Amino acid sequence: MYIFLTLRQYKYTTYISLEAVKMFATSFFFILTIISKTCIIIASSTDTSSPKFPAILIFGDSTVDTGNNNYIKTLFKGNYYPYGKDFPGHVPTGRFSNGKLVPDFIASTLKIKDIVPPFLKPNLSDEELLTGVSFASAGSGYDDLTTVASGVIPVSKQIEYFKKYIERIQGIVGEKEAKNIVKRALVLISAGTNDLVINFYDTPTRRLEFDINGYQDFLQKNLKKYIEELYELGCRKISVSGLPPIGCLPIQMTVKFENPLDRKCLEDENLGSQTYNYKLSKLLALLQVLLPGSKLVYADIYDPLIDMIKHPQKYGFVETKRGCCGTGLVEAGPFCNSLTPPCNDASQYVFWDTVHPSEAAYQFLSIYLEKEVLPKLLYNNQSHSLIHSIGKMNAH
Repeated sequence: MYIFLTLRQYKYTTYISLEAVKMFATSFFFILTIISKTCIIIASSTDTSSPKFPAILIFGDSTVDTGNNNYIKTLFKGNYYPYGKDFPGHVPTGRFSNGKLVPDFIASTLKIKDIVPPFLKPNLSDEELLTGVSFASAGSGYDDLTTVASGVIPVSKQIEYFKKYIERIQGIVGEKEAKNIVKRALVLISAGTNDLVINFYDTPTRRLEFDINGYQDFLQKNLKKYIEELYELGCRKISVSGLPPIGCLPIQMTVKFENPLDRKCLEDENLGSQTYNYKLSKLLALLQVLLPGSKLVYADIYDPLIDMIKHPQKYGFVETKRGCCGTGLVEAGPFCNSLTPPCNDASQYVFWDTVHPSEAAYQFLSIYLEKEVLPKLLYNNQSHSLIHSIGKMNAH
């Protein structure tokens, strides 16, 4: 009896083991299939031969205005020498720098296009429209009051232009494909500096109503509304830049210090930027939860720019407290012109004029954003693709 039971137990055990082997083989094959599919997904997501985004859409101020102010009545223009002296062909395009801006570098890296045209440029080709444009305007901000004196385009009106843009691309590819382009497009927003400099730090316009914290909250309330509007219009992948170290802008040091040789960053204004940026990162995280399917990423430009200023030798810079144009103390916009010759080598300067970074600084900022921001926007796409692939395999 003992032997019989042992034999039966042995056979039973052998039988279960064979089934286990079959189950293991099936599971192993399934795991290998998932790994294989995942590798394909990851490989395709890192493949630089095709665009990760079909288009790039830009909103904001002079840091991302590729020439819209050329086509409106305002003194805030950068379409004359020495602006653009290092742009391909040495052409002043309306960009407030000696060369390309962050949107240009990012669009090129993503293989969308070499440069981003302004929306107001006449006779834009279908291809230019479909792959994205900039709606930004130098001197703009989230507060409509910021643009009253200059006559430039506030962010609120830029969104109205975006609605016209959608109508135009619908006329080219149809409503369904236009919706798909907008949904998958990379959206960059960069503004806020002009609001604080024009309305708060240098003139008391908004200081009559708000303290610094109150005005920051006011700006971000407006920004929240603009993001929600973009979401309703179909945008899903949105990166919002924080503030730079405003207290280190050459013009701010010139305004605050009587002796032009005694120049140092204004810590209170830099602290204001840091506080604003902290609030912004929290706001975007909250909004992402409230807007299903969205990916809202905070773009930190404060840290990389302050690092360039504090450790210029790491980047090949020599001058951090003056702009390349003219004396580098007051020249910006209409004051940076052919009568104020620039330095010999703008690549050694963090700032091109007393407000705007040089092309070299913009390029370093772009590299930082490509590393820290774009993967966060792309990761969501990869996760969705992986889940979708696994779901399809389970169905089979």
